[in-house]
Amino acid sequence: MDVDFLLIRKMKQGDDDAFEIFVRKYYSDILKYCSYHCFDTEYAEDLTQETFANFFAKLSDYRYKGKTKNYLYTIAGNLCKNYYKQQKNLFLQEDWLSEVESLSGNLEEKITDRMMLEWALEQLPDEFRQVIHLYYFQEMKLTEIASALEIGLPLVKYRLKQGRIRLQYLLRREGMIHEPGSTDEKV
Repeated sequence: MDVDFLLIRKMKQGDDDAFEIFVRKYYSDILKYCSYHCFDTEYAEDLTQETFANFFAKLSDYRYKGKTKNYLYTIAGNLCKNYYKQQKNLFLQEDWLSEVESLSGNLEEKITDRMMLEWALEQLPDEFRQVIHLYYFQEMKLTEIASALEIGLPLVKYRLKQGRIRLQYLLRREGMIHEPGSTDEKV
């Protein structure tokens, strides 16, 4: 039997040890995911805890289908999107903008680059975005991704390649990366 299936069954029966084992099993992966999606480390920890709280709050309705980790990523992704929307609103407030202007331009560029990357990733179809995230941000091997997503290794390779191509296209179109051989110097 699958370990997650047994853990979920025990958690539904109120076994505190099962809850602890479950959180320990997935906490670091969900924290990495949340840390990538928000600028504040403490807030990433809060989002991670909120992910588990949301999962446990709806545990009685949860039907195990063998993709518990993906479900946790979905919850975390929704929480991160809400965080991103809040941060976007901060950019529109003049007080915050004046604080950013007083900081070094390097920080402003980093924030802009990160926002553009987030935007570009959001434009990708879910199956490409998921593989790119697991490969680059969760640092999973291709075989691990295939196992986690329950798909074949050739499909993982295809999605990774196509995701990269589409991401490059989007970033080129927005001027974030330039064609090989082109220069930014004005004559």
